[in-house]
Amino acid sequence: MSATILRPRDWQGVAREKRASIASRIAPYALSDSQLPNPTRKNVSQFLLYASFLTPAEKTITTANLSDLLLRLRSGGWSAKDVTTVYIKTTTVVHQLCNVLTEPNFDAALARAVELDAKLASSGPVGPLHGLPVTVKDQFMVTGLDTTIAYTALCGQPATTQSALIEVLEALGAIVIAKTTLPQSIMWGETSSPLFGLTSNPWNRDFTPGGSTGGEAVLLSMNGSPLGWGTDIGGSVRIPSAMMGTAGFRPSHGRLPYKGTVVSDDGQEHVPSVVGPMAKTVEGLVEAMRAVCSVDLSRIDPRVLPIKWREDAYQSMFGRKLRIGVIRDDGAVRVHPPVARALQQAVEKLRAAGHEVVEWAPDFHAEGMQLIEEFYTADGGEDIRAAVLAGGEPFLPHVEALVNTAPAVSVFQYWALNRRKWRLHEAYSDKWNASSSLTSDGQEVDLLLAPALPHVAVPHNYLKWVGYTKIWNLLDFPAGVFAVDYVSVDQDRITEEWASYKPRNLDDEINWKLYDPAVFDGHPIALQVVGRNLQDEKTLAGMKIIEEIVKQGPR
Repeated sequence: MSATILRPRDWQGVAREKRASIASRIAPYALSDSQLPNPTRKNVSQFLLYASFLTPAEKTITTANLSDLLLRLRSGGWSAKDVTTVYIKTTTVVHQLCNVLTEPNFDAALARAVELDAKLASSGPVGPLHGLPVTVKDQFMVTGLDTTIAYTALCGQPATTQSALIEVLEALGAIVIAKTTLPQSIMWGETSSPLFGLTSNPWNRDFTPGGSTGGEAVLLSMNGSPLGWGTDIGGSVRIPSAMMGTAGFRPSHGRLPYKGTVVSDDGQEHVPSVVGPMAKTVEGLVEAMRAVCSVDLSRIDPRVLPIKWREDAYQSMFGRKLRIGVIRDDGAVRVHPPVARALQQAVEKLRAAGHEVVEWAPDFHAEGMQLIEEFYTADGGEDIRAAVLAGGEPFLPHVEALVNTAPAVSVFQYWALNRRKWRLHEAYSDKWNASSSLTSDGQEVDLLLAPALPHVAVPHNYLKWVGYTKIWNLLDFPAGVFAVDYVSVDQDRITEEWASYKPRNLDDEINWKLYDPAVFDGHPIALQVVGRNLQDEKTLAGMKIIEEIVKQGPR
């Protein structure tokens, strides 16, 4: 966590003040209760598409893909002020429905939009993201706004400086309109806290949207934001993107700036948290990474490698056969039938399109999961425990369990953990190097295709296993997710084989018992694409190619 001094407070009073502050800032754009769906209505995912508070012209803006939106903003076809105003309205309504905002930034955003419109008229677009409204996870510091990361102890301390990412986005022409929800501790795959409350899934408000970047994913899924930014230390960008049917990307460590980003367990580098983009589709992720990485980010944050966007590497993946390793099961928790079906259909479509798909065994995954848990708790929970106690707020049950998992390790024990990590890195690198023996032409596998989660979105407090995402954080492989299909109660029935399955462990048993096609019917299914370390452009290109192939033709 940051060096900000923490002080004990009346946490309930602080939470009331913070929520009242949010309500007052969104009030000019909020709908009345009579204009909103009944609170008992569970599925509100399509509300913005059909609601009358947006004009047809405004809906054209909110449904535009990111490339078209940027083109119109840079050309003056749509003004920054008009686009920003529309997204302020949609962001507000999504918050009313699902509780996604921590810091509305509407007045400053509109002032910035007017300024950008004037600059466009006088001298042309400011940069590739000229006039684009963006939303960001609460971890990013924005001048004048709190960065609480869901701790009551950090309320009332507005930032006087900005995170490096925010500086870069604004220099490229983007407009930050709001910051969004995350869980207490950040270290969890759901989004709730005593400070901000519970963020809900618009496909079913009794379900979680995932986490920790849950607010962003909800906004994107409902056309409430055109582009979001989060962080990922175990799947925090990919898990909510997968559950919400959107796209999210975890870059390699050292590709995007983390300077000035507030985080729990600040200072640990064994499994580094990284900044990642979130968008409606892979096309949006590519636009975001191409724009931000056009800058020499190593001059802004010394932890960033001097590697700008490599268009040649991105283009090298197109117009040729891809060699893809498919992971169907991580060996710990079996995926639900809809995920298995979607993965198999993707494999069949890729093969039909001329790409080679080979089976990829989940070697070292069990060892990796054990190791990453030991890394997460290496400080004995001291950082998170201190932050929670300083605010006087209650521990959420999973946070209390996390901080009491194990005692702090010694420096010598920590060195041993790092030795184990590097041995695992070396073993997985050797495995990938040897993948030439799996392919028909003797070339190494280009990418891996895997589940994002063992299930789709689940009811609140039922997310348990995130091994399908965490392993890639430990290995520092770039990885991204995107939606491919939806659960179908007709296609994804419980078979005799599934009903008679014998779970391998407690996590597997919990997941197996959770499946009910009627409960999950209609929820998005996502898949994950993984590349080798620092091959981010190739990974994004692979995601783009696979997304286009999988979404073509009958499902």
